[in-house]
Amino acid sequence: MDRITKATGHWVPSVVLRIGTAGAETAALLLDSSGRVRGDADLVFHGQPAHPSGAVRLGPAGLALDLNGVEPAVERIVVAGWTRHSAFRALPTLKAVAPDGADIVTYTVAEEAEVSAVALGAFFREADGWKFDGLGQGYGSGLAGLIASYGIEVADADRPTVLSGPVPLTGVVKMPGQAPPEEGAYVPGLYPPPERPYRLLEGWEFGPVFEPFTAEGHGNQVVTVGAGLPSGPVLVEVAHEGEGYFALYPLDERNKDEEYVFAVSLPDLRGSRVVHAPKDRPLRFRVVAENRWILRVKPMAAARRLEGVLHGYGPEILIHPGKGVDLRVDFAGGPGHGGGFVSVRAHEVAGHYRMRLDPSGLLHDSGALRRTVPVMDGPVVMDYYALGPWTLTVKELHSAAAGSSSRL
Repeated sequence: MDRITKATGHWVPSVVLRIGTAGAETAALLLDSSGRVRGDADLVFHGQPAHPSGAVRLGPAGLALDLNGVEPAVERIVVAGWTRHSAFRALPTLKAVAPDGADIVTYTVAEEAEVSAVALGAFFREADGWKFDGLGQGYGSGLAGLIASYGIEVADADRPTVLSGPVPLTGVVKMPGQAPPEEGAYVPGLYPPPERPYRLLEGWEFGPVFEPFTAEGHGNQVVTVGAGLPSGPVLVEVAHEGEGYFALYPLDERNKDEEYVFAVSLPDLRGSRVVHAPKDRPLRFRVVAENRWILRVKPMAAARRLEGVLHGYGPEILIHPGKGVDLRVDFAGGPGHGGGFVSVRAHEVAGHYRMRLDPSGLLHDSGALRRTVPVMDGPVVMDYYALGPWTLTVKELHSAAAGSSSRL
């Protein structure tokens, strides 16, 4: 069933999209970081049907937008619908389709207005990927007024009497067959993964709070976390681009490897683990990598909450703050012999400053599986380890308890 959402950013695949604007002629503007065109060539419409880069082309079947081929200097592509009449009979709809015919995104203006041009939506870069925003900005001054607002010089003969600003219009976005990923979820091929904001957990004093630290590199390297990191458990997030081996070793006081935190060959690795920052010296890591990588050190409060439905791809630390729940684990399996390994360990942390050495082992198995395990009352730190795509579904216990009492 289609999911209708507000017109906020949604991830779209970086492929050649075929875009139509039903009920209108189509135009596109390629914008730089200032939100303006770099010159007249950055306008694609019937009078100039192809951008010099070849990434945006207008033909009989609509607008072809090759997201992989867009020049690095272009950060935003606005798609507009317009009419040669004084107003639309019905406001146009933007629809983007993948090369295999799959619907990617549809934006519909839900509010009627006396306008003859509408900036319908924008495809924009984020974290080396592309997102879509519904815009819904109407122009009574037509295409000339719309393109002038993005920096195109309009000839005097075509200049409207009044270059009025855009009229905000209400609209909705449809993303057929998909919902936007929750914050921090795995997005295939996206590097680096987007930063995820975090919120402190009221009443939970486990782990220090500090300014997050980020390091980036390519290949083998030694990383020293910046000064000011308090001792205690910290969250370490990593991402490794492409295929190849990645390992992360904390270094001890003699500058020798401690037990590895990551040591995997999972393509496009994403994951998080817990490391204890030492008290009297900086936290240091040895990185072993074949490609680009990013490492982020954050307070434990930055870990994702165990709530609702979570999707991921690699090992991950999760926080369960509330009452006991049942947790359904869906693991798609991973590469290599045996189809990958999956485990769930729970650390009860109430009243503790360090991770307990005797966590509760809730699940240890290999290969693709669907399993439900009980999770105790929180606060609990969940150490979920799986190399491959996975989904966790939280099932509250109150409904089951109510059903049990009604049968007594």
